[in-house]
Amino acid sequence: MSEHGLNLSSTRGNHPAGAHSLVKEPAPRRRRSGKDKPGGRLPLDWSVPHGPVSGAISATTGAGAVALLGAATSMPPGWPMAIGAAGAIGHGVGVSVRRKLTGRTLVTRCASWLLAGGWTTWAVATGPLQWAAAGSLAALGVGVGAMASHAAVHEEAAEEERMSAEAKELYRELNADRLALATEWEERIHRVSGVQVSVFAVEMWATGAGFSLAAELPAGGAVWTQIQNQAKGLAADARLPLGCAIHVEEGDRQGRVVLDIATENVIDRTYTYPTDYAPLSLLTGIPWGLLPNSDPVQVFLREACALILGPPGSGKSTFVDVVLAGFARCTDVLTWVIDFKAGASARPWIRPALEAAGKMPPPAGRPAAPAGTRPAVDWVASTPKEAQRMLRAALAINAARQHAYQDLMDAQDTTLLPISPQLPQIMIVVDEGAELLSAPSFRDPVMKDVQANVKKIMRTTRAMGLRLVLTAVDGNTSALGNTEVRKFSPVGVALTSGESAGNNAAKLFTRVKADASQLKAKGAGIIGAAGADGFAPTPFKGWKTAPSMAREVTLATSDRHPLLDAASADAAGEDYADRWNDDRAGWLWNTTTPAAGSATPDTPGADAGQERPAGLNLSYRKPTAGGTVDEEALAARFRAEIDAAFATTDEPGTPDARAPQEPTEGAGEDGGLSLSYRAASEPAQGAARKAALMLIIAAGPDGTGASAMERALAGTHGTRRPVIQGWLKEWAESGEIVRVGEGSKARYVHHRHAPGN
Repeated sequence: MSEHGLNLSSTRGNHPAGAHSLVKEPAPRRRRSGKDKPGGRLPLDWSVPHGPVSGAISATTGAGAVALLGAATSMPPGWPMAIGAAGAIGHGVGVSVRRKLTGRTLVTRCASWLLAGGWTTWAVATGPLQWAAAGSLAALGVGVGAMASHAAVHEEAAEEERMSAEAKELYRELNADRLALATEWEERIHRVSGVQVSVFAVEMWATGAGFSLAAELPAGGAVWTQIQNQAKGLAADARLPLGCAIHVEEGDRQGRVVLDIATENVIDRTYTYPTDYAPLSLLTGIPWGLLPNSDPVQVFLREACALILGPPGSGKSTFVDVVLAGFARCTDVLTWVIDFKAGASARPWIRPALEAAGKMPPPAGRPAAPAGTRPAVDWVASTPKEAQRMLRAALAINAARQHAYQDLMDAQDTTLLPISPQLPQIMIVVDEGAELLSAPSFRDPVMKDVQANVKKIMRTTRAMGLRLVLTAVDGNTSALGNTEVRKFSPVGVALTSGESAGNNAAKLFTRVKADASQLKAKGAGIIGAAGADGFAPTPFKGWKTAPSMAREVTLATSDRHPLLDAASADAAGEDYADRWNDDRAGWLWNTTTPAAGSATPDTPGADAGQERPAGLNLSYRKPTAGGTVDEEALAARFRAEIDAAFATTDEPGTPDARAPQEPTEGAGEDGGLSLSYRAASEPAQGAARKAALMLIIAAGPDGTGASAMERALAGTHGTRRPVIQGWLKEWAESGEIVRVGEGSKARYVHHRHAPGN
């Protein structure tokens, strides 16, 4: 237990918390000397109180002056002696006693006054203008200086001893509390987990909301995960308040463990985003929230993508504001945003720049942004077409940087592009990634290209300074498309408010258990990061933001937003240069209601002035201009589109060179599936069945799955998954389709696209 004063931060492994402050036994104060001063000269202090040297000089010159004046004016010789005696009593005794100085200082002061008074009395009586008087005065000055210097050193040593004794007493009192905690938790850990640890450091959090323990594990193969697995049991045994979880992690070396124990539920409290918008750098970390001990969570995104998961109502939109605020404060980051909800997450970060350009009025009651204000978001894409341009530009920048800055990387002996304000990193924030990654793309080549480029950027652009931050409702493949996004996102955030089962935390942090059962406050969750700059999954609380915060941060950081380097801008071309043109970004400031039938950024896949790509349109139940649905006419149109897009069969009665076969249900005369709307007989749900098969044919060699088919058919036919699975089984048994893969990864390919055909 003798090492309880150890600074706990030295016992941690990779952890987002900063350095911790322990009450330790104070080190002795080092005596000041002339060597501490510039040039190593002795201090000459001309202010009151004097030092040993200046005091001696002042005393001797004063005594000499008084002696000369007294001899010239026939002063009674006894007066200087009386003054010296009074000084010895008042300054030598009185002040020394009041300030609790040592006896040596008291004697020195009294002797100085008496010697000065005695010499002056003698000099007035015998004449100060004698060599004897001058010599004795000089000797008196040297003696007084030596006495004063020796007394000062002794006084400082005595003062340090007193202060050290007081500090030691305070340390003993505080350390007694830590010793009691250490003993209590040693017994508790052994009682709950069966591991007999030895606690060697205890740190009380500055917030008063808990403390941390560092302990040595016993010999014999005990590991820290044995204690981590019993974290809930330890909290229950300690009778901690609800919401106070115990975080356990490995120490700075194997055989050590660190426990962070919250005694107050600070996660339930509300913390506003700090108003200190000081400059940040991507290379030194960006704060994304607070740990239970109120230390900031620092994330490092130079080489890492991030995935943020949160169900509705968990505070995900507020967290995105925190992410964008951190990027805006960085001097070496350019932020691009993809948001198919009319760019809602990026609008507040762009509006001040639009006000400065005269394109938008300021909010009511606020002055317009000053001229020259730059947007905190450098590019926003609210439609798949604009996202395609953005991602295409990002890949072009990646290729250009590899060639343009090879000499720079060689000069700095690195394979990573040296990020700086002159060569900024591009952070692409994809809000609600499920809208992008899981949207059906079999009939939308633009969306298919966007989905492929997002994953390509995650895989290939790390070295050249392009990274992504994606958000989604959950971590299921139905929301992310596949597991590739999770695999390439070392930084993970699971917001747990509104989530009862903790599924998101379990999907992000599969190797390390993180207890999210008591993190129910909005904005609370689990955060963790893999890699050299990473840290174990740990509870955290996000900051609360207000709508005005985006405006304040944008105005405060406008002058520090970097410009895209010339090589990257040239590679991005017109896609980047024209990103704020009226025809591409005018929707940001054009508040007029769009004409009926026109595309708006609110509709994923819609771009102003661009027709929908030719392809199969399954939404035949859309209302007509009059507000009613002519189902007969639209059904006929739907069938006609099938025939026009997929003319794969002949009409009944059409001569066929193949041998006649026994027709099956829903099949044409040749035994294959008849897609014609002129078929003489069609069973119930025949249109939906045909449309389902068309989806498989249209998917080509990649095939499609039951979930994607259900989403495509639910809105047009109301067909549910069990029905679709029945068709798939029947077609697979008959050879019409081929099943590829198993379980949730199963895909269905039409026989004409199957391998070997």
